[in-house]
Amino acid sequence: MTDLELNWTLGTPGLLLIAVAAIALLLVMIMKFRIHAFLALIVVSLLTAVATGIPAGSIVPTLLSGFGTTLGSVALLVGLGAMLGRMLEVSGGAEVLTNALINKFGQKRASLALSVASLMFGFPIFFDAGLVVMLPIIFTVARRMGGSLLTYAFPAAAAFSVMHVFVPPHPGPVAATGLLGADIGLVLIFGLLIAIPTWYLTGYLFGHFLGRKFNIPVPAILDAPKGSAEEEFRSAPSLGAIVTLLLLPFFLIFLNTGLNMAATAELVSLEDTWVQILRTLGETPVALLITVFLAMWLLGRRQGKKATLIETVVDSALGPVCSIILITGAGGMFGGVLRASGIGDAIAGSLDAIGLPVIVAGFVIAAIIRLAQGSATVALTTAAALVQPVVLDNPEFNAVQTVAIVLSLAAGSVFAGHVNDSGFWLVSRFFQMDTKTTLKTWTVGQALIGVVGFILALAIYLIASGF
Repeated sequence: MTDLELNWTLGTPGLLLIAVAAIALLLVMIMKFRIHAFLALIVVSLLTAVATGIPAGSIVPTLLSGFGTTLGSVALLVGLGAMLGRMLEVSGGAEVLTNALINKFGQKRASLALSVASLMFGFPIFFDAGLVVMLPIIFTVARRMGGSLLTYAFPAAAAFSVMHVFVPPHPGPVAATGLLGADIGLVLIFGLLIAIPTWYLTGYLFGHFLGRKFNIPVPAILDAPKGSAEEEFRSAPSLGAIVTLLLLPFFLIFLNTGLNMAATAELVSLEDTWVQILRTLGETPVALLITVFLAMWLLGRRQGKKATLIETVVDSALGPVCSIILITGAGGMFGGVLRASGIGDAIAGSLDAIGLPVIVAGFVIAAIIRLAQGSATVALTTAAALVQPVVLDNPEFNAVQTVAIVLSLAAGSVFAGHVNDSGFWLVSRFFQMDTKTTLKTWTVGQALIGVVGFILALAIYLIASGF
């Protein structure tokens, strides 16, 4: 839907009221009346589209656009990731890696080891893809060590989140860097300086607190049913094979994101054929597809398993994740309707006139747009576009101050992801947590990431400006 088609007739207060009412209705339907999240999201998306004045002929296309766009980025990643995860789990590969981690780092540091691995994988890999690939390892460690799943899963998920939002070559910080004319290398350095302590405070420490407070059992979503033919797939593969399967998508995806960052720095040209080929191999779905086929050989055919057994194991991975894919797509539908209503731009335009310092205004704008419509990328790019004239027209901002502004926008864009964010539903369903528990854990954790990240960005800004 183009900007000309956005609905502005209600004004910012009316649009904001509808957004709040829609979110409240969704929570009531899911938490009080126990309506399935997939159905509730469709109903609320439809009612919101009508209430915001989207033309009748555009309502269904708007719903399908939001649903399809989200599925386009999530379905392949979740499906391929689930296949890889099922093979790692059923073959015994996850257990092999778990034993190696515990032997190397000790039982008390198992959660820390998972998180450090997630921080490393999170450098080139997007949040959803990285989390899906790591899930079998997280589940196996949690089952081996005992206690709540959140003790191990939350720090790892938060590690992927902070890397995704603060550190190039992820698309959000790269886009904001380009819009504000910041130095990509400095954004990378200071992004890491913010991401790592933010993860430790809001991911590792807060995750352990949540693990003591909420006893979440380890889901069986990746396990082979007892007595099934899939148990014949178990072969206890070598540690080298498992590490290869985990590192391969890491390096392939880095081909894409690394070359994108190099192109931004004008080190390579995206028009070159060799660059285009390597970037295609590094596209996340392609990288995961290659890894799945390698896993079928390393964990299956190389171990003497029949092709029919391999097919059974791979096929069995899809059934349990269908619900996750559909709910995540419906969450994207709801966010898409809110974006099509024009609420994000209307809120941003109103806040732009308040007159706050640019680093504070950028954070507030990004955070409110994130709360209103769900997409972190939209929140970040919208806020960056609004503060762009102020930043570019002010020669007094030095390079580090500009970087701090970029990172403050990034902090706002991750703030308090909730029911209109597809990532919220991804975490909720993979961790097998109900909506209320996910709000108390993941949403609060995302809010803390935003606040701590902003405080650190503001500190960098103040130090760079000499107070």
